[in-house]
Amino acid sequence: MRIGVLSDTHGLLRPEALSALEGCEAILHGGDINRQEILDELSRIAPIRVVRGNNDREWAERIPLFLDFELAGLRVFMTHKRKDLPADLSAYDLAVYGHSHKYEESRQGRTLLLNPGSCGPRRFNQAITLAVLEVEGGAIAVRRVDIPHQGRAVATPKPVDLKAQIEIVMRETQRGRGPGEIASRRGWDPALVEQIARLYVTHPGVTADGIMGKMD
Repeated sequence: MRIGVLSDTHGLLRPEALSALEGCEAILHGGDINRQEILDELSRIAPIRVVRGNNDREWAERIPLFLDFELAGLRVFMTHKRKDLPADLSAYDLAVYGHSHKYEESRQGRTLLLNPGSCGPRRFNQAITLAVLEVEGGAIAVRRVDIPHQGRAVATPKPVDLKAQIEIVMRETQRGRGPGEIASRRGWDPALVEQIARLYVTHPGVTADGIMGKMD
């Protein structure tokens, strides 16, 4: 059985991602979807299992935070953040998570832990990735799929530490700029900028350190 695994699309479903998922018989999404249309389009390819991410708002209230199910003879656990995985994964063949936008693949005993990374908007200079699994006889073969970044080099933002980024968002918000405009001007992840701006606006007098403490 072929299973597509992706996460952190943040409202963007790239043609290359759709092409990589063609032929899959099931799709797993690790959260931070951002809009129902993403799931609708993925479900045209194959049945989809999905968990809710920290950026999935009111529209996603029906989507569970955790999933525990059987698929292709495997027992699978899914959640958005790695820290929310069960401490004991020995009962599972596969554990899927996301959130960090960084591809990770490791083993804990018999359990494959997989973060497919993000194939949505590019964050800083991170890779754009997803994964395709081939499951046969209980064995899992993992293929990492890298999507080339097509942007111009001048448009690629330099890495910025989180505190400095928060301070910039605070200043830009004071000037009356919205999260979408700030993200576009800086080439930053819109969901991250929105989270910072929301915390700043809803907590009068909060400092950059305070915002960092409230962010996951």
